[in-house]
Amino acid sequence: MMRLSLASSTILVSVLLLAACGGADKGRQELPPPAVTVTRVAPHALSGALTASGRLTPREEVAIASDLNGYRIARVLVEEGAVVRRGQILATLDDSLLRSQVDQLQAALSQQQIAAEQARQQAGRVSGLDGQGVLSEEAIQNRRIAVKSSEAAVAVTRAQLRDLLVRRDHMAIRAPMDGVVLERAARPGETSSSGTILFRLARDSLIELYAEMPEADVAQIAIGDPADVLLASGQTVRGTVRLLGERVDNQTGLVIARIALPRNDALRQGGFARARFLRTATVQAVPEAAVQFDADGASVKTVDRNNRVHRVHVRTGRRANGWVELVEGPPTGTIIAVKGSAFTLDNDVVRIVTDAAMSRGAAASSSTAPASTGAGR
Repeated sequence: MMRLSLASSTILVSVLLLAACGGADKGRQELPPPAVTVTRVAPHALSGALTASGRLTPREEVAIASDLNGYRIARVLVEEGAVVRRGQILATLDDSLLRSQVDQLQAALSQQQIAAEQARQQAGRVSGLDGQGVLSEEAIQNRRIAVKSSEAAVAVTRAQLRDLLVRRDHMAIRAPMDGVVLERAARPGETSSSGTILFRLARDSLIELYAEMPEADVAQIAIGDPADVLLASGQTVRGTVRLLGERVDNQTGLVIARIALPRNDALRQGGFARARFLRTATVQAVPEAAVQFDADGASVKTVDRNNRVHRVHVRTGRRANGWVELVEGPPTGTIIAVKGSAFTLDNDVVRIVTDAAMSRGAAASSSTAPASTGAGR
């Protein structure tokens, strides 16, 4: 009888356990499908998020050197950073030796001009005496030749004097154009030498960004596109693409991009800066929350007519304002799961809800979670 009672008890416990398991399975089967919000793959205007970095350089750099050799630099009138005008004197050379040479030639020119006038007068006295026997033909011709010789001597001296006067004008080293002084190599007391650069100017004080970009990125911008240039100081300057290089560097695969910038005291030659291109283009895009990343790369979850999700690999492009470009992926109009898609598996059935319903569901879950936890305790 005891054995029969134990067997009956065992059977009863087993039946109760099976009933409990069945009830749990039934409860799980009755859980609703996961809720997701959806959107469609559609054209969207995205601002270009391409960046490039480089150094600030003058748009056109002007080298200034002395034309004269052997003259001492007397004064230097400007420093680096000075804004100069065309014709402004930057430095002067010592012209004391040149002044004495000019005085000597001016005196010699005066003597030769007097000699030339005397020769002309003497030649005038024998005018019309040819063949009359008053003077020999040789004497008459000598007087006429003396006139030409004296006039030639005057011309030579005048040319030499003019050369010295030009040199005297070049004793003042002037700015050939408006600009800002980038470098001052001239020092008082040094001897001038033709070809030795004394100053460097940035023409019209224009500084631009000399950046290098990958060839694929250059294809996405064009001359005239706007760009925000971030300086090392943290200041941002708006510029435009002025020039795109025609040659790809064989070693780096990069292309030159020159970005014109307005005049700004914060722009310094050689400084580092970064440009962000602002060109807007219409591309196929989805919200960033719809794109998932794992070891296989980027993917999205599409939703078919039966509300089943399917994982599709994509290749992303530019990003802006919460949207991401789909370079490769589902066609336009495809329904994409956004919020809640990370909690679904391939081929799962989902329940499509709105953003508001999703927010209410999340709020309800967060409000009930602490109460259930407390009850468990």
